[in-house]
Amino acid sequence: MPAGVCGCCGPLRPRYKRLVDNIFPEDPKDGLSKSDMEKLTFYAVSAPEKLDRIGAYLAERLSRDVVRHRYGYVVIAMEALDQLLMACHSQSIKPFVESFLHMVAKLLESREPDLQVLGTNSFVKFANIEEDTPSYHRRYDFFVSQFSAMCHSTHEDAETRTRIRVAGIKGLQGVVRKTVNDELQAIIWEPQHMDKLIPSMLFNMQDSEDLDRAGHPSTPSGAGQDGEENPAALAESCFRELLGRAAYGNMNNAVRPVLVHLDNHHLWDPNEFAVSCFRIIMYSIQAQHSHHVIQQVLNHLDTHNKTTPRVRAGIVQVLLETVAIAAKGSVGPTVLEVFNTLLKHLRMSVDFELGESSRRNSSASASSVRGKESEERIVQNAIIQTIGFFGGNLPDYQRAEVMMFIMGKVPVYGTPCHTLDTVKIGHQGTKRIQTMLLSSLIMVTSGFKSKSMAAALPPPFLDPLFSISLMEDSELRQLVLEILHNIIDRHDNRAKLRGIRIIPNVAALKIKREKISKQDVAFMKKHGQQLYRHIYLGCKEEDNVHKNFELLFTTLAILTIELANEEVVIDLIRLSVALQDMVLANEENMPMIIRCGVNALVAAYLNFLSQMIANPPFCQHVSKVIELRNMDAPYLLPEHIFRDKCPLPESLDKEDRLLYFQTSDMAECLAGPGYNADRLSIPYIPQVTDEDRLTRRKSFVDTVSIGMDIVSNSLPDKSQLAEEITFETLKKAIDTTGLEEQEREKRRQVMEKFQKAPFEEIAAHCESKANMLHDRLAQIFELTIRPPPSPSGVVSISAGHTQHQSVPVYEMKFPDLCVY
Repeated sequence: MPAGVCGCCGPLRPRYKRLVDNIFPEDPKDGLSKSDMEKLTFYAVSAPEKLDRIGAYLAERLSRDVVRHRYGYVVIAMEALDQLLMACHSQSIKPFVESFLHMVAKLLESREPDLQVLGTNSFVKFANIEEDTPSYHRRYDFFVSQFSAMCHSTHEDAETRTRIRVAGIKGLQGVVRKTVNDELQAIIWEPQHMDKLIPSMLFNMQDSEDLDRAGHPSTPSGAGQDGEENPAALAESCFRELLGRAAYGNMNNAVRPVLVHLDNHHLWDPNEFAVSCFRIIMYSIQAQHSHHVIQQVLNHLDTHNKTTPRVRAGIVQVLLETVAIAAKGSVGPTVLEVFNTLLKHLRMSVDFELGESSRRNSSASASSVRGKESEERIVQNAIIQTIGFFGGNLPDYQRAEVMMFIMGKVPVYGTPCHTLDTVKIGHQGTKRIQTMLLSSLIMVTSGFKSKSMAAALPPPFLDPLFSISLMEDSELRQLVLEILHNIIDRHDNRAKLRGIRIIPNVAALKIKREKISKQDVAFMKKHGQQLYRHIYLGCKEEDNVHKNFELLFTTLAILTIELANEEVVIDLIRLSVALQDMVLANEENMPMIIRCGVNALVAAYLNFLSQMIANPPFCQHVSKVIELRNMDAPYLLPEHIFRDKCPLPESLDKEDRLLYFQTSDMAECLAGPGYNADRLSIPYIPQVTDEDRLTRRKSFVDTVSIGMDIVSNSLPDKSQLAEEITFETLKKAIDTTGLEEQEREKRRQVMEKFQKAPFEEIAAHCESKANMLHDRLAQIFELTIRPPPSPSGVVSISAGHTQHQSVPVYEMKFPDLCVY
């Protein structure tokens, strides 16, 4: 009887349990029973409401087998779960998935590498299944943490360690694929998950970089080892996939962990890995999100404004790589912000460098200080390269804005410079900033092609640029001329004109040129005199070297090619003759090397000009003068005077007319149609403006003290006011015959000037007077109009420095209407 009772209890077990038990063989080595697995699958598909129970029972058996270390049955159970997942897609699969994920978690928690890999592979299969309906309650926090921990495996056996890391990366890739397309799983982009995902991938990518540097390159994908089994290649693939799926709102959380990882592992110096990371980022994200990454790097640079120079240089170089890729697409509104941040850090770098140099006599050795200075130079050069490269890759309309923006940051007299406070950094710091900003402008303007000069050289850009060309620094003047060359030379003729020399055959150079447009004719009418004036003044500088004369020659030649019509040609000849007469008269006692250099410049340019306009008599006259100089005065030719140890004459004999270019002879040569040769008889005289009289050869640092000197000097002396009045002074005051004659002569000269002088000179003269009046009025208003007192302090100027004086509230006087 007992036996009969026991015999009838067996069939009372639920059918799903019997079907599950049947798939497990007696010996686990036999593997999953295929026929019984097909029965179980058919049952699950026919009765989907039983799926949750099937999953729970499988999970129960698998948990028991894991605890008892019967790993063969564990493998069979996971295989069965995988097949059921692949076969069933009904609505009731959700509870079954929960059981499945619970079992995967059990395997991942175990310390057996084989079980961890087994669980990961099952999870990856599940991640590739597209579910019909989203899951409202499912979370993957545990899997992100566990897979990230596997990515950092430190197992003793190298092969096992690689297997675990590969499994972890595959698991993270599965989590990404399962969650990023599910709007209900947007939580994956939150910082707590990204701070685990991103560093895990970077750690494996970095590990490959370390092996490469150590001389043990990891096996590349497809080269003797499957690419999926290479942790670095797999991590990079997962990293790219994650970034490619990032939306705009998630970019911050995706990029920030990269920056933190680079900080924590000191990967900014050297920065090869950082550069490769951001290349991957920029090529993986959507193009319209590029400016967001640039913004992140800029903010990170701001947070590291006081770190070591090499770290800052590493971040700037990463920024260079970033903007180099972004400039090819859309960079949006961050263009000027990039330049503003870079210019701010450029100023800070100069401050750090000058601060170190001022502390040379402190406890630090001179060698260590020089080392820090050279490191700051690395930062500065990286910033300049970034500015230049970014600006050079922008479209022309944006590049013009950037040129104006950078020019506005250059400390120049007469222009407000709020960002770069040059009063604090002194003359040396100001010159450094001017040099570096002009160097970046050279890079930005390189390759710039503008259809009209008026658009490329507007007055807000041209005026401060020419103000720098008046400074007593040959390097700054060279930079200004190179910027002008980049803008004016629209047909790339500079390479053919390089080096100041007597060109025997200009036609052989194959100069490219077009007919001057009406817009450019108008530009030369408006700004031509300004151009001539600064060339004239630039030739007079006593610190000019060979390169200065080369650049001046190239400037004159490019003006002739790009902007010279018949009227401009006459003006350029007048300018050349004026330069020759200026050094012959030598009223300013210039060095002989400069006087001979200017003569050589005039000879080289007139030789070029005569051949460009193809006027045989003019060419003959120029060639005759050059031949005589070759025989009697070689120091007046560029091939000789710019050589080392060229013998210089004791004086220049201006009476030897054959050695110099004569206005009358050139006027006869140009007497034909097209040229108004009569204008050559009017000598060129540059108009002296208020800028020349007051601030020439002064840097921006001294403008405050200069202004105070002007005010103090303009006030009459008390001794002059108290002049003694005698009979002789009254007699002189009454006798006005001499004054009338002087007044009459002055009127005659003014009439003659306005009748014969060219319109451009008259306009320039009137404009200079107007500028002087406006500047003087501005000085008066600045002295008379004072801001109201403020408790925060008032600014007073003394000895060229600003001082803040606080005014207590109880001492301030308010109007009656303000008091109640």
